[in-house]
Amino acid sequence: MGEKVAKTDANVLILGENGTGKFVMAQHIHQKSARQNSVFVHVDLGSLNGNIFESELFGYAKGAFTDAKNDTAGRFENAQNGTIFLDEIGNVPLHLQSKLLQVIQTKTVTRLGESKPRPLDVRIITATNLNLKEEVAQKNFREDLYYRINTMEITLPSLRDRKEDKVALAQFLLEKIIAKYDRNEIIFNEKALEQIEKHAWSGNIREMENRIERAVILCENNLISASDLDLDQITFYENRDDLPLSDVEKNTIEKVLAKHQYNISKSAEELGLSRAALYRRMEKYNISNS
Repeated sequence: MGEKVAKTDANVLILGENGTGKFVMAQHIHQKSARQNSVFVHVDLGSLNGNIFESELFGYAKGAFTDAKNDTAGRFENAQNGTIFLDEIGNVPLHLQSKLLQVIQTKTVTRLGESKPRPLDVRIITATNLNLKEEVAQKNFREDLYYRINTMEITLPSLRDRKEDKVALAQFLLEKIIAKYDRNEIIFNEKALEQIEKHAWSGNIREMENRIERAVILCENNLISASDLDLDQITFYENRDDLPLSDVEKNTIEKVLAKHQYNISKSAEELGLSRAALYRRMEKYNISNS
C-alpha cells in the first residue's frame, strides 16, 4: 500500500496506535515518491500550543509580534517541493483546524503580519492514533478537514495483531541497533525469543525497540537473554484485547502516571508523547494530575 500511494501526490492519512511506525511509514512514502530528493519536514502538532501554532507552521513577517525581529518562513514553506508530515493531527483544537484547512485547500500560506498568500507545492501526510471518524461525529474534528487529509488512508496494525511478525521484527530491530552501536553480531537466546513472541507489546514498535536497545547494552557474550529484555518489569502495558482502543490508552496512561508518581515529564517520555499531548489526553479521559 505504501509504495502504491508514494507514486501519487495524494494527501495521506496514517492511522495506528502509538509506536506502530507512523513516522517510519511517512518517511517511506516520501523516499519512494517523486519528491524523494527534496526535504521531508516532520511537525509534531501535539507540541504546538495555540500561541505558536500559526507562527511555527505559517511563518511571520518582521514586526508581526513583539519578538518577530526578522521575516521567518514557517514549516510549510520549509517543506516547499518536498513533503510535510503533520503528526498528531487529531489533537489540533477546532479553532486552529480551520486555519490548517485553508492552507491545504488553497495550497497557499500567508505569514503572520502579511496579507499576500505565498504559493505552496507540498505533499501532505498526516497521522493520528485517534479514531477521526468518531472525532468528527463528536464535533471534535472538522469533517471538511478530515476529507481533505485522507485522499488515501493507511492503517498500521498493532503488534498484538501481528503475532507472526514479532520475532522477525525483533531480529530486524536488533540488526539496526547493533549497527548503531557498532557491535559485533548479537543474537537472542531461545528464552528471549519465547518472551518476544508471548509479550503483548502494547507500546508497539517503540516499546520493542527500547527493550532491545537496553538488552544490547546489557547482554554478555553477545547473547541476549530474557532477563536482558526485562519484559516482566513492564507488565503495566498489558491490556485485554477485547477492550476498545480508547480504554486501552486511558488504562496505560493511568498506570504510567502512577508508576512515575504523576511526574508529567517522565510519564510523557515513557509514553512517547510530548508534555502538551499528554496533558490533552489527560483532559480527554478526565485523568487528574495527582
